[in-house]
Amino acid sequence: MVTALATIGGREAVVLSFEFRYLGGSLGERTGDRLEAAYTLARERGLPVVSLIATGGSRMQEGMRALTQLQRVARQSALNRAAGLPQIAVLRDPTTGGGWATLGAAADVILALPGAQIGFAGSRVRPPDADPFAYSAEGQLATGHIDAVVPPDRLRGTLQRWLRLLCPPEEARTRTVEPAPPPSALGVPGLPETGWDAVVRARESGRPRAEAYLRAYFDDREEISGDRCGGVDPGIRCGFGHREGRTIAFAAQCGTATRPAGFRTAARLVRLADRLRIPVLTLVDTPGAANDAAAERAGAGAAIADAFAALATAEVPVTSLLIGEGGSGGALALAAPDRLWATPDSYFSVIAPELAAAILKRDEAQVHDTADQLRIRPQDLLELGVIQGIVPPP
Repeated sequence: MVTALATIGGREAVVLSFEFRYLGGSLGERTGDRLEAAYTLARERGLPVVSLIATGGSRMQEGMRALTQLQRVARQSALNRAAGLPQIAVLRDPTTGGGWATLGAAADVILALPGAQIGFAGSRVRPPDADPFAYSAEGQLATGHIDAVVPPDRLRGTLQRWLRLLCPPEEARTRTVEPAPPPSALGVPGLPETGWDAVVRARESGRPRAEAYLRAYFDDREEISGDRCGGVDPGIRCGFGHREGRTIAFAAQCGTATRPAGFRTAARLVRLADRLRIPVLTLVDTPGAANDAAAERAGAGAAIADAFAALATAEVPVTSLLIGEGGSGGALALAAPDRLWATPDSYFSVIAPELAAAILKRDEAQVHDTADQLRIRPQDLLELGVIQGIVPPP
């Protein structure tokens, strides 16, 4: 184990690097001493921790004394988390056992080298018929347990960008956290005449979606991936970006039905931003929460509740912009209370007008009248006090 103070892309950090050639990078009692000292130094100096991990886990030759080092490491990681200091892990080959379950999986941002073996169970203790893909960097990315697989030649630049995003200059950390400004509208100008017009415009296939808004809003950005519970939702984008010299976190729905993993990833993003005192921007655009059987088995209700709770308890300001469809609770879960704006080509409804007509009037032919009666247009939402304003074009 090598510990050092380092400068990466102009940001100072405490770096931990495992030496796998020495007893497989295993964690022994002295390793615990060095890790505790490194985390303590990071807290004293207000620095992030970057862990370059390659370990087979606890040092068996030291027995229980080695195993209990995991408790020490977990406590130090938790103390740094409580101090609002970011932790970034780089998973090398292999990262298994307690090293993965403490330094690795507990990090705020988890990067991995291509093909790295990653898993709690090492290669010699897995079931003989275990799928090797599940224990690979690529497999862990596919199931939402790490944020990115980064080739070695891109690792330095990726770490530099993450440290710039998560570690603002000292003077910025002492200021009041100002809210993110809502983005400008990128779609068609002018307000819809009827409720059904609003629905048609929001469902237009060529309408600007999350990617267009993120590209126009940020100078550069990095994304996190996955809910850390085995799920990934490609219909939501979460991460951190630079805009006019400061960092803003974002969670953006992409116009599809949001799955439980998407809500959990958004909640994870909001809580991380809150701990690091970074303002949050959410882009709301979904026909609703996914409601198929797979979504129910994955805990749709609990995931939506978690997203509601993350936004409701965030101490940093959260700004939300409705950029398309606002489908019931699946959209509301990502909408900031009292800080929601809308674009002219959007709508927000308690239920889809077609379903409301079928349920309330038992006549789908009345969908146009029902859309008007639901008052779902941006100007209706403004009059009702649901939104703060309708954003103009740039």
